[in-house]
Amino acid sequence: MNIVSMIVAAVQQGIPLLFGATGEIVTEKSGNLNLGIPGIMYVGGISGIVGSFLYENSLHGAPINPFLGVFIPLICSLFGSSLMGLIYCFLTITLRANQNVTGLALTTFGTGLGSYLGQSLTKLAHSETPDISLIATGSLFRKSFPVFPEKIRWLGNILFSYGFLTYLAIFIALFAAYFLKRTRPGLHLRAVGENPATADAVGINVTAYKYGATIIGAAIAGLGGLHFVMEYLGGLWSSAGFGDRGWLAIAIVIFAIWRPNLAILGSILFGGLYILGVKLTGPIASIFGAGTTDIFKMMPYVVTIIVLIISSIRNRRENQPPASLGLPYFREDR
Repeated sequence: MNIVSMIVAAVQQGIPLLFGATGEIVTEKSGNLNLGIPGIMYVGGISGIVGSFLYENSLHGAPINPFLGVFIPLICSLFGSSLMGLIYCFLTITLRANQNVTGLALTTFGTGLGSYLGQSLTKLAHSETPDISLIATGSLFRKSFPVFPEKIRWLGNILFSYGFLTYLAIFIALFAAYFLKRTRPGLHLRAVGENPATADAVGINVTAYKYGATIIGAAIAGLGGLHFVMEYLGGLWSSAGFGDRGWLAIAIVIFAIWRPNLAILGSILFGGLYILGVKLTGPIASIFGAGTTDIFKMMPYVVTIIVLIISSIRNRRENQPPASLGLPYFREDR
């Protein structure tokens, strides 16, 4: 694998993580700690698969409409993941359930729901394998820009060989960084995450900001699941295929010190480490034994721990999580 293909593979692996990390950063800026991101990404992916499957089967062999082929799974993914965010908000904000327990429950629920719906679609499709393949829709999501001239084709491969969801992920991350730092609603959201009682005292609707940020964050994270199954895998769903990417997305939040723009670099780095571990599995296993390959799978988490230690030692406030992260706020307790 040459350096160009390595960079392309790192970006492709990192974009689902970027969606998840950006969504979680927006959520955590409101003070909500949503550990249900892995489950939400799962639901985002399977929701898009369900919408695409129903649409393709309704055509009965007719050509697929490019707009509907992209729009339907996109809307289904946003709806499914937003609903998961709404459930989290209702349980933690309205019913005052514990945020950590609720998030972990959503992860378990989301992965279970994805597996169940995937198996159901397999039976409907009369497939002999436990996978769902939607090649026509996947090709729409994978459509990239025209190839560059031969002399600079390497540059075109690095910058323009991806589907539209890749560029959407980068745009959302940059916009989220601008929104949180440069706009009044963004500053209000950060105030809610830092000190909800003070924000409430000056007239900011804490509940509305927490609900809005968490639901929007869940919708963004769900697009990570859609990207993985449609653009990365080309329309293939496998219940065991998503792996631990949801947890890596949460790790990137810490790595990026709660800044969406830094999450772009973090996701590509983590994607590169993931690819490196896969490519070195054979050579490392043949030299040091099969068990040593797990060390490379640990590398993203080790890097995250190092960043967390460094940021804690420096103790700069802008590099720390929101002060009220994970803490419930009840107006009656003021």
